[in-house]
Amino acid sequence: MPENQQQNILENAVAPLSAASLLLVDDDPLILEGLGFMLRKQYTMLMAETRQQALEKIHQADELPSLALIDLGLPPYPHKPDEGFALIRELLSLQPNMKVLVLSGQDNDVNIQHALTIGAVDFIAKPAEPELLLARLQHHQRLYEIDQRRDSEKTVSIVGDSVAMQMVNNQIAQFADSPFPVLIEGASGTGKELVARALHENSKRNAEPYLAINCAAIAPDLLEAQLFGHAKGAFTGATQEHRGFFIEVGKGTLLLDEIGELPMALQGKLLRVIESGEFYRIGETRELHSQARIIAATNKVLRDEVRNERFRNDLYHRLSILNIQLPALNLRGDDVFLLLNTFMESYADTISPFVLDDGARELWRQYDYPGNVRELRNIVIRLGTKYPGQSVNKIQLCAEFETQLSANALAENATAVSDEKIAQEIRADEFDLDKLLDEIESRSIRIALEMNDNNVSKAAKALKINRTTLYSRVQKLGSH
Repeated sequence: MPENQQQNILENAVAPLSAASLLLVDDDPLILEGLGFMLRKQYTMLMAETRQQALEKIHQADELPSLALIDLGLPPYPHKPDEGFALIRELLSLQPNMKVLVLSGQDNDVNIQHALTIGAVDFIAKPAEPELLLARLQHHQRLYEIDQRRDSEKTVSIVGDSVAMQMVNNQIAQFADSPFPVLIEGASGTGKELVARALHENSKRNAEPYLAINCAAIAPDLLEAQLFGHAKGAFTGATQEHRGFFIEVGKGTLLLDEIGELPMALQGKLLRVIESGEFYRIGETRELHSQARIIAATNKVLRDEVRNERFRNDLYHRLSILNIQLPALNLRGDDVFLLLNTFMESYADTISPFVLDDGARELWRQYDYPGNVRELRNIVIRLGTKYPGQSVNKIQLCAEFETQLSANALAENATAVSDEKIAQEIRADEFDLDKLLDEIESRSIRIALEMNDNNVSKAAKALKINRTTLYSRVQKLGSH
């Protein structure tokens, strides 16, 4: 990477994201050239032919794109969608609000549904009319801007009345003013950054800065300078000093998102900051002191990372003095309806409201949302776009789910796993007993809570376990 480009990245570390930048990924040079020529009139373009090249372009860029338009069939497996699916997940881990649109000839129903489930907001089959493509990109650019405005608002509202979310809100209240680090663990799409913001805004530090850095979004050779800063002349091309996040945040809150991706070489330096507040900028011997409150977030299970020697044990224990486990959406009961209404209100300026008929409401409640809140949000956007002001039935709703199950199939799936299915999975070496037991436990807890109006004591009695055990099992399931 050229030194002057490296310097530009460092100097723009805390700059706001561009409102009109686009990543285009396709292995056909003619498509790249043609679409690039058309779209660069509207957007700042990044173009790549492979998944790896796309990630390298992002790491080298001054800022993350707001939109991505990607093919599924990318080298080295251009006839399979695997690379495209992996890229969708990676892009959303770098920037959760990024709007990822798929432009692909691999447009069978399974690929479409899976791409949408893991976070893509649109699927456009090749060949696409230029007017349609531009209209879809402009539509999602508006949605991106709405998300950015909402995220920049001072007041954080965590939606949810379920027992699992009551526990999370209680922990936020308990931990907000503590000076100790907080580790937030949970699957992608569960709202980890939202909880981090709530911890900051409910603390006495809320007048101080809140900054977030994604440890997976920055090339490892730049991450140290991003965190700790560098002196003028620290390396070739460093024509001015860079303060770094620990200095910029002052006495405020610093979120280290995707902490599980922090390189081992930096883990020891972070541990020293947490233990003593001491750190050095690159190119300086003068000791500096941080007064920041550290919050870390990850969709990995850090205990497993420690066990596999990919994360320092001592750093893990310092980060997890206080721990919040965010529940998967399928453990949150009727929160799915609160979130439905919340997102319809949030996007009211862009999509028209719709209603679910009785059959669709039942499916909405039964679906397990593998992509969690992010997936639910995207389904709301698609339904509002396709059925503005209309009543949505269960067939129309099923079309937005990854597996298009009928109501009867969903009901059957929710109550029983046949001997034949278990035998089939064992023969195929796909059986996972722990997963099956977790699903049964999760379903039993949800049903017991529903039958007892979310009264934990009554639900625990119905399940023949004590109240404390029920709380701990809800929290354990939420971390899976």
